[in-house]
Amino acid sequence: MLITEMAVPGAYRVEPEPLSDRRGYFFESVKTSALLADSGWEFAVRQVNYSVSKRNTLRGIHGTKVPPGQAKFVTCVRGSALDIAVDLRVGSPTFGHYDVTYQSPESGTAVYLPDGVGHAFLALTDDTCMSYLCSQEYVPGTMIDVDALDPELALPWNLTEPPIRSDKDAVAPTLAEAAAAGLLPTYEQCLPRPFLAL
Repeated sequence: MLITEMAVPGAYRVEPEPLSDRRGYFFESVKTSALLADSGWEFAVRQVNYSVSKRNTLRGIHGTKVPPGQAKFVTCVRGSALDIAVDLRVGSPTFGHYDVTYQSPESGTAVYLPDGVGHAFLALTDDTCMSYLCSQEYVPGTMIDVDALDPELALPWNLTEPPIRSDKDAVAPTLAEAAAAGLLPTYEQCLPRPFLAL
Protein backbone atom coordinates (compact mmCIF):
# COMPACT_ATOMS: atom_id res chain seq x y z
CA MET A 1 0.00 0.00 0.00
CA LEU A 2 1.05 3.57 -0.65
CA ILE A 3 0.82 5.78 2.45
CA THR A 4 1.29 9.52 1.90
CA GLU A 5 0.88 12.48 4.23
CA MET A 6 -1.96 14.80 3.32
CA ALA A 7 -1.94 18.62 3.23
CA VAL A 8 -3.11 18.43 6.86
CA PRO A 9 0.01 17.23 8.73
CA GLY A 10 -0.49 14.00 10.64
CA ALA A 11 -3.33 12.87 8.35
CA TYR A 12 -2.51 10.21 5.75
CA ARG A 13 -4.02 8.91 2.53
CA VAL A 14 -3.73 5.13 2.15
CA GLU A 15 -3.93 3.69 -1.37
CA PRO A 16 -3.94 -0.09 -1.68
CA GLU A 17 -2.17 -2.11 -4.34
CA PRO A 18 -4.78 -4.62 -5.55
CA LEU A 19 -3.88 -8.14 -6.68
CA SER A 20 -6.15 -9.23 -9.54
CA ASP A 21 -7.01 -12.63 -10.98
CA ARG A 22 -10.00 -14.25 -12.71
CA ARG A 23 -12.02 -14.17 -9.47
CA GLY A 24 -11.69 -10.41 -9.00
CA TYR A 25 -9.19 -8.63 -6.80
CA PHE A 26 -7.83 -8.53 -3.26
CA PHE A 27 -6.06 -5.78 -1.32
CA GLU A 28 -4.92 -4.93 2.18
CA SER A 29 -6.89 -1.95 3.47
CA VAL A 30 -4.82 -1.21 6.56
CA LYS A 31 -1.73 -2.73 8.11
CA THR A 32 -0.90 -1.08 11.41
CA SER A 33 2.82 -1.84 11.15
CA ALA A 34 2.99 -0.06 7.76
CA LEU A 35 1.00 2.90 9.09
CA LEU A 36 3.34 3.17 12.08
CA ALA A 37 6.45 2.91 9.89
CA ASP A 38 5.28 5.57 7.41
CA SER A 39 3.43 7.94 9.74
CA GLY A 40 4.78 7.41 13.24
CA TRP A 41 1.22 6.87 14.51
CA GLU A 42 0.36 3.73 16.48
CA PHE A 43 -3.19 2.65 15.63
CA ALA A 44 -5.26 0.04 17.43
CA VAL A 45 -8.95 -0.48 16.65
CA ARG A 46 -11.36 -0.28 19.60
CA GLN A 47 -14.63 0.46 17.79
CA VAL A 48 -15.94 0.00 14.23
CA ASN A 49 -18.76 2.19 12.85
CA TYR A 50 -20.63 2.39 9.54
CA SER A 51 -22.79 5.12 8.09
CA VAL A 52 -25.17 4.69 5.12
CA SER A 53 -26.20 7.86 3.30
CA LYS A 54 -28.45 9.00 0.49
CA ARG A 55 -26.90 10.91 -2.41
CA ASN A 56 -26.17 14.56 -1.51
CA THR A 57 -25.95 13.83 2.23
CA LEU A 58 -23.31 15.98 3.90
CA ARG A 59 -21.95 14.64 7.21
CA GLY A 60 -19.57 16.58 9.42
CA ILE A 61 -17.26 18.24 10.20
CA HIS A 62 -16.85 15.88 13.16
CA GLY A 63 -14.02 15.44 15.65
CA THR A 64 -13.50 14.37 19.25
CA LYS A 65 -12.33 16.30 22.32
CA VAL A 66 -8.85 15.49 23.61
CA PRO A 67 -8.82 13.64 25.91
CA PRO A 68 -10.11 11.05 25.14
CA GLY A 69 -9.49 11.65 21.41
CA GLN A 70 -10.41 9.22 18.67
CA ALA A 71 -8.23 8.62 15.62
CA LYS A 72 -10.12 7.24 12.61
CA PHE A 73 -9.34 5.14 9.54
CA VAL A 74 -12.16 5.91 7.08
CA THR A 75 -12.99 3.96 3.92
CA CYS A 76 -15.89 3.99 1.48
CA VAL A 77 -17.15 0.40 1.14
CA ARG A 78 -20.17 1.10 -1.10
CA GLY A 79 -21.08 4.01 -3.37
CA SER A 80 -18.72 6.98 -3.55
CA ALA A 81 -17.87 10.01 -1.45
CA LEU A 82 -16.05 13.31 -1.53
CA ASP A 83 -14.11 13.09 1.75
CA ILE A 84 -12.49 16.12 3.42
CA ALA A 85 -10.07 16.26 6.36
CA VAL A 86 -9.86 19.61 8.21
CA ASP A 87 -7.22 20.70 10.73
CA LEU A 88 -9.11 21.64 13.92
CA ARG A 89 -6.00 21.94 16.13
CA VAL A 90 -5.73 25.43 17.61
CA GLY A 91 -2.12 26.59 17.24
CA SER A 92 -1.36 24.22 14.36
CA PRO A 93 0.58 25.81 11.49
CA THR A 94 -2.17 24.48 9.20
CA PHE A 95 -5.20 25.32 11.40
CA GLY A 96 -8.26 25.47 9.15
CA HIS A 97 -6.49 23.88 6.18
CA TYR A 98 -8.07 20.90 4.47
CA ASP A 99 -7.39 18.08 2.02
CA VAL A 100 -9.81 16.29 -0.31
CA THR A 101 -9.95 12.57 -1.13
CA TYR A 102 -12.39 10.89 -3.50
CA GLN A 103 -13.32 7.50 -2.07
CA SER A 104 -14.96 4.44 -3.62
CA PRO A 105 -14.77 0.67 -3.09
CA GLU A 106 -13.09 0.31 -6.47
CA SER A 107 -10.13 2.48 -5.47
CA GLY A 108 -9.98 1.23 -1.88
CA THR A 109 -8.41 4.57 -0.95
CA ALA A 110 -8.79 5.40 2.74
CA VAL A 111 -7.79 8.23 5.06
CA TYR A 112 -6.16 8.05 8.48
CA LEU A 113 -7.17 10.99 10.67
CA PRO A 114 -5.37 11.52 14.01
CA ASP A 115 -6.70 13.42 17.00
CA GLY A 116 -7.55 17.01 16.13
CA VAL A 117 -8.26 16.43 12.44
CA GLY A 118 -11.96 16.78 11.65
CA HIS A 119 -13.78 14.66 9.10
CA ALA A 120 -16.62 15.41 6.70
CA PHE A 121 -17.92 13.84 3.52
CA LEU A 122 -20.53 14.29 0.82
CA ALA A 123 -22.26 11.14 -0.47
CA LEU A 124 -22.02 11.19 -4.26
CA THR A 125 -24.38 8.23 -4.77
CA ASP A 126 -27.37 6.73 -3.03
CA ASP A 127 -26.59 4.01 -0.49
CA THR A 128 -23.04 5.28 0.14
CA CYS A 129 -21.58 3.30 3.04
CA MET A 130 -18.56 4.55 4.97
CA SER A 131 -16.53 2.39 7.37
CA TYR A 132 -14.80 3.96 10.37
CA LEU A 133 -12.16 2.09 12.34
CA CYS A 134 -11.77 4.05 15.58
CA SER A 135 -8.88 4.07 18.07
CA GLN A 136 -11.19 4.72 21.03
CA GLU A 137 -14.73 3.81 21.94
CA TYR A 138 -17.32 6.56 21.66
CA VAL A 139 -17.72 8.60 24.86
CA PRO A 140 -20.98 10.62 25.06
CA GLY A 141 -20.43 14.37 25.28
CA THR A 142 -16.99 14.37 23.61
CA MET A 143 -18.00 15.03 20.00
CA ILE A 144 -16.85 18.21 18.27
CA ASP A 145 -19.07 19.59 15.48
CA VAL A 146 -18.04 22.34 13.07
CA ASP A 147 -20.16 23.68 10.19
CA ALA A 148 -19.11 21.96 6.94
CA LEU A 149 -20.55 24.96 5.05
CA ASP A 150 -18.50 27.53 7.03
CA PRO A 151 -17.87 30.26 4.44
CA GLU A 152 -14.41 30.99 5.89
CA LEU A 153 -13.33 27.37 5.32
CA ALA A 154 -14.89 27.41 1.83
CA LEU A 155 -14.67 23.63 1.45
CA PRO A 156 -15.02 22.56 -2.22
CA TRP A 157 -18.26 20.59 -2.03
CA ASN A 158 -19.37 21.77 -5.49
CA LEU A 159 -23.01 21.51 -4.43
CA THR A 160 -25.72 21.87 -7.09
CA GLU A 161 -28.57 21.73 -4.56
CA PRO A 162 -28.91 22.11 -0.78
CA PRO A 163 -27.39 19.06 0.93
CA ILE A 164 -29.18 16.70 3.31
CA ARG A 165 -27.82 17.33 6.81
CA SER A 166 -28.62 16.32 10.36
CA ASP A 167 -30.22 18.96 12.57
CA LYS A 168 -27.04 18.90 14.70
CA ASP A 169 -24.73 19.49 11.73
CA ALA A 170 -26.96 22.26 10.36
CA VAL A 171 -26.56 24.35 13.54
CA ALA A 172 -22.89 23.56 14.23
CA PRO A 173 -20.63 26.56 14.91
CA THR A 174 -18.14 27.88 12.40
CA LEU A 175 -14.48 27.04 12.96
CA ALA A 176 -13.85 30.54 14.40
CA GLU A 177 -16.86 30.24 16.73
CA ALA A 178 -15.76 26.77 17.92
CA ALA A 179 -12.23 28.04 18.59
CA ALA A 180 -13.50 31.14 20.45
CA ALA A 181 -15.75 28.95 22.62
CA GLY A 182 -12.81 26.71 23.58
CA LEU A 183 -14.37 23.64 21.94
CA LEU A 184 -11.32 22.65 19.88
CA PRO A 185 -8.17 20.80 20.98
CA THR A 186 -4.78 22.47 20.87
CA TYR A 187 -2.00 21.38 18.57
CA GLU A 188 0.09 20.27 21.57
CA GLN A 189 -2.72 18.07 22.92
CA CYS A 190 -2.82 16.21 19.61
CA LEU A 191 0.86 15.40 19.16
CA PRO A 192 1.66 11.65 19.03
CA ARG A 193 1.65 10.03 22.44
CA PRO A 194 3.25 6.76 23.52
CA PHE A 195 0.98 3.83 22.71
CA LEU A 196 -0.65 2.30 25.77
CA ALA A 197 -1.75 -1.29 25.36
CA LEU A 198 -4.90 -2.31 27.20
